[in-house]
Amino acid sequence: MPELPEIVAHAERLARDYAGAELSAFVPLHMSALKTYAPSPREVYGHELTAAASRGKYLFLRFGDFTFVLHLMQGGRLRPDPKQARKPRSGMARWVFADGRALLLTEAGTEHKAGVWLVTGDPTSQEPVDHLGPEARDISRADFASALGSDNTRVHGFLRDQRRIAGVGRLLSNEILHAARLSPFAMTSKLGDDEIDRLHAATVSVIDRHLTFERTLDEIGRSADRPNEVHHRIGSRCSTCDDLVRSVEYRRYTVAYCPTCQTGGKILADNTTSRFLK
Repeated sequence: MPELPEIVAHAERLARDYAGAELSAFVPLHMSALKTYAPSPREVYGHELTAAASRGKYLFLRFGDFTFVLHLMQGGRLRPDPKQARKPRSGMARWVFADGRALLLTEAGTEHKAGVWLVTGDPTSQEPVDHLGPEARDISRADFASALGSDNTRVHGFLRDQRRIAGVGRLLSNEILHAARLSPFAMTSKLGDDEIDRLHAATVSVIDRHLTFERTLDEIGRSADRPNEVHHRIGSRCSTCDDLVRSVEYRRYTVAYCPTCQTGGKILADNTTSRFLK
C-alpha cells in the first residue's frame, strides 16, 4: 500500500501537471468507488484544480471549496488516462478535464476497497481523515513520546496505527525500527528516553529518505524498488552488520528485522502465539 512518501510525491506530481485544469466530468466506474452522496460531483464541474495535497495515506484533489479525497488501498493507482476506454481494466473512477485530459483511478485485484469521498470545506476535519493522528513526517518529539506512552502495545503495531501517527505502513515500520535499532515487538510504554529519541529520529529520517527517492519517479513505483534495508530483503545480508535479515510471518503482512541490529542477536519465533522478545 502506498505510504506517506509515495502519496506526498504523487500529490506533488499531480499539482505540477494538472493545476488549473477545469473539471468537466467525474465518472464512477465501479459501484463502490464513490463513498459519499452529497455534494454531487456535478457541482464541481467547471471548477479548476487548485491544489493536490495529502494527509497520511490519502490524496486530496482540491477544486476550490470542493475536495475529492482518495484512498488507493493496496493496489490502487491514479494515472493519466489518454485512451479513456469505456470499461478500462480495473477502473474505479475517472476525472475528465475540459482540455481533453483525464485521470483514472484503478485498483488491481478483486477487493475493490479503493475509494473516493467528495467533501466541502476543510477535508481534514471530516471523514475519512478526521480520525488521523499527526503526520509522521512532522510530529514533534514531545507529541511522539506522548502517543507512545498512551498505551502499551508493540511498537511495530503502534507505528502502523493511523490514529497514533498518520502515513506509516508495513514497509516504513520495518525500515524505521531497523534504523532505530529496536525490536519490532518492544512495548511502547517500556521505551526509555534514548530509545524514544532514536525512534523519533528514525521515523523522520527514513520518511525523508524515501520521499527523496519517490521524487525521482514519474509515478508511484513498486515497493521492492524502494531504498529498503530490511523490507523485501529477507534472507539477504544486513548492510549494517552482515547478519541475515529475518522475518515473522503473519497472514496479511511480514515483519522484517535484523537480529544483530535490533534484538541483541536473538531470533524471534515465527508465529503469532509465541512469547516475543520485548
